[in-house]
Amino acid sequence: MALLEVEGLKVYFHTRNDVVKAVDDVSFSVDCGETLAIVGESGSGKSVTCYSLLDLLPKPPARIEGGTALFNGEDLLTCNADRMRHFRGNDIAVIFQDPMTSLNPFISIGEQLIEPLIYHPDPARKQSRETARKRAIELLDEVGIIDPYTRVDCYPHEFSGGMRQRVMIAMALINEPRLLICDEPTTALDVTIQAQILALIKKLQESRDVAVIFISHDLGVVAGIADKVLVMCEGTIREAGDTDKIFYHSQNDYTQKLLAAIPEGAKQLPNRAQPDNILVEVTNLKTHFTDYNKPSRQDNVIKAVDGVSLSIQRGEILGLVGESGSGKSTLGRSILQLAPTTAGQVTFDGTSLTGLSAKQLVPWRRKMQMIFQDPYASLNPRMTVYQTLAEPLLYHGLANRKTIDQQVRQLMDDVGLVHSQLRKYPHEFSGGQRQRIAIGRAIATKPELIIADEPVSALDVTIQAQILDLILDLVERHNLTMLFISHDLSVVRYISDRVMVMNRGVIIEQGVTEELWANPQQAYTQQLLRAIPIADPKLERSRLASM
Repeated sequence: MALLEVEGLKVYFHTRNDVVKAVDDVSFSVDCGETLAIVGESGSGKSVTCYSLLDLLPKPPARIEGGTALFNGEDLLTCNADRMRHFRGNDIAVIFQDPMTSLNPFISIGEQLIEPLIYHPDPARKQSRETARKRAIELLDEVGIIDPYTRVDCYPHEFSGGMRQRVMIAMALINEPRLLICDEPTTALDVTIQAQILALIKKLQESRDVAVIFISHDLGVVAGIADKVLVMCEGTIREAGDTDKIFYHSQNDYTQKLLAAIPEGAKQLPNRAQPDNILVEVTNLKTHFTDYNKPSRQDNVIKAVDGVSLSIQRGEILGLVGESGSGKSTLGRSILQLAPTTAGQVTFDGTSLTGLSAKQLVPWRRKMQMIFQDPYASLNPRMTVYQTLAEPLLYHGLANRKTIDQQVRQLMDDVGLVHSQLRKYPHEFSGGQRQRIAIGRAIATKPELIIADEPVSALDVTIQAQILDLILDLVERHNLTMLFISHDLSVVRYISDRVMVMNRGVIIEQGVTEELWANPQQAYTQQLLRAIPIADPKLERSRLASM
């Protein structure tokens, strides 16, 4: 008998308007030591399926309408609260997608790790604080946290994204579960950190014989780690089978669409860069911050950007890649004068922007815009789409009360949104639609330069492909120049004319995209390229085995 066997699971959300069939007759099984990948776009029902097994859905509006979920022969869907607490504390653990929102910012990492041990419902497994702390330090070391004896007393904000995800893995493993549910654990991580996390999960699974359900929208990620794949769409299973069958012999159109949406190779548009026409010139730019946690003045300076020089040609899409903390976003904000620069100069179309006051920068703001990584955070939740798109037009005097309606509707057309959505608020849209709104706001002033900061990092592959094609179309149609910042090298290769590689605040390598891909000179660049997941199970397993 399988460790977990789900049959005919139905989970419906009863809202004021109608009933949403989030999960509709889903069946699957997972054996000990086996990895089942559940893939599909946002809203397909992947996370709802797994959360319903542990009674983690809000009731109401969620309601389990039918089915069984036998864990070691016992139905999870009908057990009482005490029994469910036992399963959560002993047998089944979850690694959530965003560790920063899952970890308590007011409690140290060590306290959060030992909590399930010192408050364990089973007296036989309950441990003293001293014993639990030793166990927490051992686990931090096992998941690759450097200097765990010191780091155990740190807080979540003192860790990078990859380190926080490692902490979440340690927290999930501290009670030695038999089933581990990983909900998009590598979505927003750099390729190198992503590769480390995947290898870590696989290693821990093999050493502990843990069954894994791996939820993801990235088929490249699941290719090398999954034994079986379940493809979901609109709450139903579209296709299921072993990994090789799904990748090499898929029968379903939806599965084939997901596979086709993975960025591969370079774009087909011609390079429109004008080498003799430099739009942006950056000279020896430095942006330093003070680390107030360090008492010594000798080493309390964080050199986010440290002596960067670059130029962006008019009409060019320049890709900027590097791991989290390399200084990519700070460089982009410094160019737009959104971050205070320490030294150096930024010249836009022959005019120096460095040192200009906020008032003096207003005319240049119209010509330079930014697309932020998280549209849900960058869009005002109290403003409708109409108000969001109208604001920059009215502020810069590009429209008046008579023309504003027509111009806002034209922006909606440009980014592929229907006019009936004009009066909706950001929370009423999907992630991809919100990013389209953010792009519409950025192009509203008809800028010459756009800095796109990780604009597709958290999107499904199909939505990501749509947004990338939209950006390329707008660049071509509006004659835009762009600095495209990303840690996803496949995306950068698809969209960029030229690429710069950044590490620890400095540019270490640059070149024409395909030339750099074919012949990287720096070891760091070679490491980034080797870490890119391949949506081919045989090649991906071989790549992971060689790491």
